[in-house]
Amino acid sequence: MPRQRSIEDFSSDELRQLLVEKRRAEREARLSAYRKTGRVIRLVTDEPEGEPSPQENLIENEDEPITIRQCARTRRKTGMDRFLFAVEIVAILGLFFIILNGVNLLRNLNKEFSSALAQPDPTPTALITAVVLPSGHTPPVEGVEVRPNDAEIPEHLRPLMQSYADLPIPTQSAQQARQIQIPAIGVNAPVVLGDGWEQLKKGVAQHLGTANPGETGNLVVSAHNDIFGELFKDLDKLQPGDEVVIITQDRSFTYTITGTQIVEPTRVDLMAPTAEKTLTMISCYPYRVDNKRIVVTAVLQQD
Repeated sequence: MPRQRSIEDFSSDELRQLLVEKRRAEREARLSAYRKTGRVIRLVTDEPEGEPSPQENLIENEDEPITIRQCARTRRKTGMDRFLFAVEIVAILGLFFIILNGVNLLRNLNKEFSSALAQPDPTPTALITAVVLPSGHTPPVEGVEVRPNDAEIPEHLRPLMQSYADLPIPTQSAQQARQIQIPAIGVNAPVVLGDGWEQLKKGVAQHLGTANPGETGNLVVSAHNDIFGELFKDLDKLQPGDEVVIITQDRSFTYTITGTQIVEPTRVDLMAPTAEKTLTMISCYPYRVDNKRIVVTAVLQQD
């Protein structure tokens, strides 16, 4: 029977080898117990039999081995972290896109608002005015319809006259004439705004763009002398000093006749603005001939 060797009989290399073998046996025992309980699995490797695999060494390094469930949880956690990181990147990119889009939208809105506020540079335009004095018409003849006398308008000016006739009539304001009274010839008639063919059927007409009663400038009115009530039939009977009363919505103004003249229908200069507060009354002349105009002027009486 071989004699048992004491510890003093072993060399240092032998003791080291014994210690390694003892640790390996203990390790194998623990791994075997863990495998039986399912707490660790043995990975198939090319390591020689009896040598612990690196995975087993890694698992054994801790006081408690990592279970399969813990490994799976770790993998899931790593995948979720990557997913959340990707979501954060997408969210940041989306935020940058929203900010950039908002800045561009605000810039476009500012441009549109500025464009809406900007006004084009005004350009001078010709003032459309009458090319003949108002109230012109063909003489009333039995069986012939009375109509505007286009023949008295120069041919090259007829398009301009048509443009003037097509202008819309604005709403009559409180400062414009509403009634005219001429006691010397018995006239008491309404005043309408605009002196087109249709307006002259309704009464005495105030020319568009002329001064309102009582204002500085030329207030121009007209009416027919032998049709539509013959309102200005006796205009030639007026004498200097006769009075004409123009009534607005809230007050009246009295003008005094200063003169009368017979002119050609083209004397539109008589409708021009004046430096004084004047009144100009126009009608066709002579009675039932209507190839000229009678123009009667007056000035405002001082209060």
